[in-house]
Amino acid sequence: MIKKHEIYKTDKWNMMTVEVQGRYIVLREISDQWGEETHTFMSRPAMMQWVNNRFNKESYKDNEEEYKNIIAAFKQV
Repeated sequence: MIKKHEIYKTDKWNMMTVEVQGRYIVLREISDQWGEETHTFMSRPAMMQWVNNRFNKESYKDNEEEYKNIIAAFKQV
């Protein structure tokens, strides 16, 4: 069974989804800048490490609420 989580979506070009496929976690990031990137993780801690690198708190210092929402959404996976 595949469980799909939508992390955020600003429009059809800027979104991120996470699918739990058995023991794998597949993260798809779609952006108008970079196209689609797919990352596969073997564990939640590995995914969270990537998340903390990708969404560093400094780059969200003007929008801390969005940062908290993104991190909270990942923790729900």
